[in-house]
Amino acid sequence: MLITRRAAVAFAAAALATAAIAETWPSRPIKLIVPFPAGGGTDIIAREVTQKIPGYTWVVDNKPGSGGNLGIDAVAKSPADGYSLVIGQTSNLAINPTLYSKLPYDSVKDLTPIALVASSPLVIVASANSPFHTIADVVKEAKAKPGTINFATSGNGTVAHLATESFQKAAGVKLTHIPYKGASQGVTDVISGQVQLYVSSIPTLIGHIKSGKMRAIAVTSTKRVDDLPNVPTIAESGYKGFEAVTWFGILGPAKLPKDIVTKLNADFNKALKDPALAKKLEDQGADIAGGTPEEFAKLIREDITRWGKIVKESGAKVD
Repeated sequence: MLITRRAAVAFAAAALATAAIAETWPSRPIKLIVPFPAGGGTDIIAREVTQKIPGYTWVVDNKPGSGGNLGIDAVAKSPADGYSLVIGQTSNLAINPTLYSKLPYDSVKDLTPIALVASSPLVIVASANSPFHTIADVVKEAKAKPGTINFATSGNGTVAHLATESFQKAAGVKLTHIPYKGASQGVTDVISGQVQLYVSSIPTLIGHIKSGKMRAIAVTSTKRVDDLPNVPTIAESGYKGFEAVTWFGILGPAKLPKDIVTKLNADFNKALKDPALAKKLEDQGADIAGGTPEEFAKLIREDITRWGKIVKESGAKVD
């Protein structure tokens, strides 16, 4: 009985502590880690969305490195008090668990999914002066000169990398992958013509497409993107059923108090219904998401299985 009473007292004390945290939270700024450099698609989405959530003071902290693993791990090892969050995406949450022989975190066990924010197809671009105007142009050249066409992405094992590996398999061609640590240098090299193609999420590249510095060749969604209506999909370019989409979502450390998760989820979902925010994200080529923490958690688990299969088939590996 003594043990039972002690357990009951401890449980009650923990419950009261959790309630107290949620009741006074947030009492100071919340750090939202972006595990990639400033200026990329993940960074743009993080800043646009947090600007639309009143009642919080957000500090967006770019912490790139190791394919996004450094930023994710920093939050996974933070106190579960709601003051350290991360915006994760498909590559570091669903792909890296298979791509890396050892990760410092477990995408499922060490994090608390809060809200799915947005999703975006990828876009394949070339320099405005490039001879490539269509996917057919790329395939024709690649078959004539295997391995001579190179394509840039923001890193090994990213959605862009693996999607392009899948495309090569479907088209029966061989391209050369050039991984960068972030978007900026890759963009510069493609615009100058040093690299022939760039594959990335639309928010990363749409500004350069609209300015005329880059030419969009194809998108990886199953239907055309509203903001790039003249750009065909890979599927309609002769590769039926081809699709690759990356998503972005907010997470905290494991065991984040449920009251805090519920409040954050409600506030993010409310922000995502703002027409001005929806328009901004759509202008960046991203689609509003939303939903419950449970739905987001299910998506992560399902995509670990889906992308894990693609990683194994591609033979990609990072140690």
